[in-house]
Amino acid sequence: MAQEQKKGQMTVEEAGRKGGETVRDERGSEFYSEIGHKGGQRVRELIEEGKQAEESGSGGGRSDKS
Repeated sequence: MAQEQKKGQMTVEEAGRKGGETVRDERGSEFYSEIGHKGGQRVRELIEEGKQAEESGSGGGRSDKS
């Protein structure tokens, strides 16, 4: 599927690439490492919360019992 591009406009892909390059240039590669670490910690917290909710039976989700 070819996209027509008007002069002076960019595709979503081009905009994303340009934004990513700008962040890399402004903040450096360590920034990506830091936000990745924070994301990993949050995932670990959510998994632990899910396990605790499952154990206590207060998951709040759908029950298979009808």
